[in-house]
Amino acid sequence: MDRSFLDWPFFEDRHRELAAALDEWAGAALPVDHGDVDAACRGLVRDLGAGGWLRHSGGEVLDIRSLCLIRETLARHDGLADFAFAMQGLGMGAVSLFGTAAQRGWLERTRTGAAISGFALTEPGSGSDVARTATTARREGDGWVLDGEKTYISNGGIADVYVIFARTGEAQGARGLSAFLLPAETPGLRVVERIEVMAPHPLAHLRLEGVRLPADALIGEAGSGFRIAMTVLDHFRPTVGAAALGFARRALDEAVIRVRERQLFGAPMAELQMVQGHIADMALKIDAAALLVYRAAWTKDMGAPRITREAAMAKLYATEAAQQVIDQAVQLWGGDGVRRGTMVESLYREIRALRIYEGASDVQKLIIARNILEGA
Repeated sequence: MDRSFLDWPFFEDRHRELAAALDEWAGAALPVDHGDVDAACRGLVRDLGAGGWLRHSGGEVLDIRSLCLIRETLARHDGLADFAFAMQGLGMGAVSLFGTAAQRGWLERTRTGAAISGFALTEPGSGSDVARTATTARREGDGWVLDGEKTYISNGGIADVYVIFARTGEAQGARGLSAFLLPAETPGLRVVERIEVMAPHPLAHLRLEGVRLPADALIGEAGSGFRIAMTVLDHFRPTVGAAALGFARRALDEAVIRVRERQLFGAPMAELQMVQGHIADMALKIDAAALLVYRAAWTKDMGAPRITREAAMAKLYATEAAQQVIDQAVQLWGGDGVRRGTMVESLYREIRALRIYEGASDVQKLIIARNILEGA
């Protein structure tokens, strides 16, 4: 793989050392067998914790460049490993950034791989439109009672703890939401459906029926849930772009191997100018995506309070570009490119969801446009 991007001024020596060490670890430990997805994810979280990689996934200060480098590296080796790492960070993101000392006790478990976390925001009637959240949390005595449904919840069914968002009614729309820390064994929380998707990920539809939580389960202040959710996504959206970048780099590597080895019209495919043009286009998209991803990460690490525009650009461009790069890799592989079990076929299934979760591509365009128009 081309590692020249690590020489860019976005990075410090510690980032280069992290990328090299993780790449060596991943080369020996990945990929894993995806036959039993739940078992694979549990094993990956355990192994990532034992290797010390999960220590980067949470804490009062998140180094976004490290998160991006880890996700890019893991995605290049095994998409499920990237998923397992990412959810330990996203799932506990609200606790890392807004949790009390007692709530951060969960980080000791998620950062070592002793517990699995989940982020429960999406509902059947509200995906990207978080303001339409219908799950409710009402005060009762000195605690809260939650009712509602969440769907497409990553790690649903295997998580030990969730951060869940519910309407507490301080105001209409987005200003009336709050975030709660919800242990998975809490009575009233049920997994009503496991959701199978094209790439192997543990997802579930959850139902909350009279779920009782103590007062100290509230993360931050009542009514601050939307701000918490958006702040968490600001931190983690660039890492989605980084995962897409890892998939795209692997696709380019596989395409280069293919065109150098495959004979066409009496010569390697790599000698055809049209093929060279495709390789150039793929490399160009990858470098442009990397610049946007690591600009966003660097900007946040340098102390910017918000990186809404930079994060949206990174997530949008990197995921869309990776889809195009992987599609071109499949094309260069020909019939073998759609054969189940080949790397490019696997990448083709892995990349599609990244253009949807944590804000679909069209929503990212709205975020970028509104940010520009508000500042005009």
